[in-house]
Amino acid sequence: MKYTKLPNTTIQVSKICLGTMTWGNQNTEEDAFEQMDYALAQGVNFFDTAELYPVPATPKTYADTERIIGNWFKKTGNREKVVLASKIAGGGDYTKHIRKGKFSKENITEAVAASLKRLQTDYLDLYQLHWPDRGVNAFGVRDYPFKVSTKEAENHLEILETLNTFVRDGTIKAIGLSNETPWGTMQYLETAKAYNLARPVTIQNSYSMIHRAYEYGMSEVSLREDIGLLAYSPLAQGVLSGKYLDGNSPEGSRGNLFPRFIARYMGDGSLEAVKRYEAIAKKNGITLTQLSLAFVNQLPFVTSNIIGATKMSQLKENIGSIHINLSEETLKEIEAVHAAIPNPAP
Repeated sequence: MKYTKLPNTTIQVSKICLGTMTWGNQNTEEDAFEQMDYALAQGVNFFDTAELYPVPATPKTYADTERIIGNWFKKTGNREKVVLASKIAGGGDYTKHIRKGKFSKENITEAVAASLKRLQTDYLDLYQLHWPDRGVNAFGVRDYPFKVSTKEAENHLEILETLNTFVRDGTIKAIGLSNETPWGTMQYLETAKAYNLARPVTIQNSYSMIHRAYEYGMSEVSLREDIGLLAYSPLAQGVLSGKYLDGNSPEGSRGNLFPRFIARYMGDGSLEAVKRYEAIAKKNGITLTQLSLAFVNQLPFVTSNIIGATKMSQLKENIGSIHINLSEETLKEIEAVHAAIPNPAP
């Protein structure tokens, strides 16, 4: 395994992060235990979860993923071996079963306490805001939704002051953002600087070979402001494994069970790009999955690559991508496809 540090901290994390959003829905607790056991044995010390998980989010399964991880900690005693990240859900109709309101001091305090209890731990290594409460272009929305976004932005100072109390007492070691924009990220960074508060050290946004919008502005923010990307959906919900090409929809796959989650990645442009990337992978004697993950692993603004799997065979292939180094020629071939079909998935 390869390691790096969460920016501006001494926290060492694996370049591959274990994503958990299927545990409690597509995966049983037994499956999850097997995944965590294997990942840790392979040197993956970074696990990412959220109070929202599993996804799709429902009142019946709310926070089951955190409970599963907590049960594993209790069984194995491995808490100190894991850098654990979780998130507080943003507001909106999708999360009305969790709580009302936005990132207020009261809601953050309540959410942190509940996550700690479910995870059976007294601290979180990284705590993230799952998405902005003001309405932005995320989750498949390509352009800024200026007609429906809220005019008032979050109270960045209240949020940071609240999180800072947890950082100060050791309940949270570091804080991060997710699904944020350059403007929102800079607001948090500048507010933290102005009031001498704990600053966000990471941002968890979607990134893959068919969705590289992070490079429009966020990649420069990452590099110049030292806030690392935790890339999620690096396989575009499995589309970049090639399993959905030619009209295929494997039984039990995420696309088969929950087609709305992969719809954003299934346009004609995306599928054509996937075919071209698959040809590059075959030329290099590796799988499309390996090519897709290895590309993300080597990016200078990526702190860790969040992989997820429902099958152990997938997990092994995903983690193994850390050992694949792409040549300059291969990277040029990838860029040629990107130039011809830039960001086909929103």
